Amino acid sequence: MARPSELSAYCSTTAAAKRLGLSPGTVQQMVENGTLEAWKTAGGHRRILTASVEAFLARSGGAVAPQTEPHERLRVLVAEDDAIMCKLYAHHFEDWELPIDLTIVVNGVDALLELGRNPPDMLITDLMMPMIDGFEMLRRVADNPLLAETDILVVTGMSDDEIESRGGLPMDVTRYGKPVPFSELRGYTQAKVVALRRLQRKRR
Repeated sequence: MARPSELSAYCSTTAAAKRLGLSPGTVQQMVENGTLEAWKTAGGHRRILTASVEAFLARSGGAVAPQTEPHERLRVLVAEDDAIMCKLYAHHFEDWELPIDLTIVVNGVDALLELGRNPPDMLITDLMMPMIDGFEMLRRVADNPLLAETDILVVTGMSDDEIESRGGLPMDVTRYGKPVPFSELRGYTQAKVVALRRLQRKRR
């Protein structure tokens, strides 16, 4: 990309991260995979096209302050890039008729944005996803104190050796294999609903 004549049209990695509500490391990955447009100065510093940041925000619904206030319904975020699996998740959660607000995203970047905007009670994620994979996303989650109470469930077809070769999973992550054991997932979700109701009673 040619050096721009007006630097005001560009911002630093730190400024872009603040605007997006993401970490600088995540923004760097977004630049490397082409999600955001950028160039490098002679000193090796990235300058990110402000318009590409705003365009990404427009596509993703915009960055807003995280919602951490008490809520009545269980918040569940699913990160899954397979369209058929997304439909299966949507079908089962609707069929269970539980008090749940379900959000489904198809890549790790959108998951991180949603986690920052609206911290869920449960995060269900695949490990192999485009843009930012599940391993990197889980590292970002571990660094965010607002997500300390989020239950994380990993659904993957990867073997133990494959997972260990990528650095393993945090000790507090629940792992399911594929195909997804929806009966077990339903029981887990029901238990979370009950726990949320108990918490609501204590706050009254």
